[in-house]
Amino acid sequence: MKIYSYTDLSKQEIEDLCLRQLEDDTAILDRVKSIVETVKTNGDAALFDYALAFDQVELQRLYIDKKEIAAIAASIPDDARKAIDIAYENIRTFHAAQAVKESKIETMQGVICWRESRPIERVGLYIPGGSAVLPSTFLMLGIPAQLAGCKEIVVCSPPQKDGKTNCYVAYVALKLGIERVYLIGGAQAVAAMAYGTETVPKVFKIFGPGNRYVTQAKQMVQSLAGTAIDMPAGPSEVLVLADETANPSYVASDLLAQAEHGADSQSILVATSREIITQVLNEVEVQLAELPRKEVTAKAIDNSYAVLVDCLQQGMEFSNVYAPEHLILATDRFEQLIPLISNAGSVFLGNLTPESAGDYVSGTNHTLPTSGFAKAYSGVSLDSFVKKITFQHISPQGLHNIGSTVEVLAEAEGLRAHRNAISIRLKD
Repeated sequence: MKIYSYTDLSKQEIEDLCLRQLEDDTAILDRVKSIVETVKTNGDAALFDYALAFDQVELQRLYIDKKEIAAIAASIPDDARKAIDIAYENIRTFHAAQAVKESKIETMQGVICWRESRPIERVGLYIPGGSAVLPSTFLMLGIPAQLAGCKEIVVCSPPQKDGKTNCYVAYVALKLGIERVYLIGGAQAVAAMAYGTETVPKVFKIFGPGNRYVTQAKQMVQSLAGTAIDMPAGPSEVLVLADETANPSYVASDLLAQAEHGADSQSILVATSREIITQVLNEVEVQLAELPRKEVTAKAIDNSYAVLVDCLQQGMEFSNVYAPEHLILATDRFEQLIPLISNAGSVFLGNLTPESAGDYVSGTNHTLPTSGFAKAYSGVSLDSFVKKITFQHISPQGLHNIGSTVEVLAEAEGLRAHRNAISIRLKD
């Protein structure tokens, strides 16, 4: 990992350092556009072809049904079943608390306004399954969709080599009451959910993290097909802010935990002394050697860097420019830093709060904005699966109170019909 000194960097150099764009993004855009157009035109036939080309699986059918899901789920190890059950309850508890009914507000006498939530009727969940299958993502997306009351939940996940899904994904599907899992991955899955095919239903909003192909496809169908997306969630990333109270081995484990997601993941260390950086990087080498995914993880570490800062406050300045998906405050002084955080997807406080707890079971959602989008986006929540519809009712007294104000403003804007809609009622 290359080491930078914050005080030696100009404002522009800091912003350039925080960019996530990679050299082959343009090439990826062209390939994704081709995939999306092919799925739009050829439907199921394209999905079968892409399964063979990308997943090396010759599918006989594009989905597994409820009976097959139950049979696959039955083979889950007992400890994994119990772990998923605990994660399910924690995630459900946290998200259920987000269902808040808003009060009716009388903005002036006789004028009552309020909002009500309505579920998005048909949503699509993308569950990654390339180098690592993620049943945890299924929980993070399926539970709030279930709580919101979405009528149809379409689930896509890449097929395994046996042309099915694994027991972990199947068990989550069983718990959520999902009757079909579509065996489709990558940009083609996003296109299938956006446009619909002979087999895959068209959805109104697509959720789920993925690689750069998935991210590009989501952004593309948002503009071309008019399909809403949760956020541009691409390769995973973490920024760890550490001082002398941090444990170097803990920090190293957190950096490696994100790096093992994929070669294009990024793990950033921001520390208040060179000694901390040296200790952490030494520990990274030790722990990396023991990891089963060390080749992929090492590539991600090479794509990462460390930043030396004078103090924790300066570290927060850098973090807010980077806007990390995951922010870990590896310091005993985390309380004083909380008010300084303006841009982050999810924050982990103190030396005993690893990001992996949030990935699986603490309760918060792990589908979060990446690539600096935490400056404008939130992570997935119950609100992501509903629409907020406003209502208003005006009584005769309310019309008398509000009418002249509407008439004056409508006249000022030159919109006579708007004025008349009030005036005609006032006359009666």
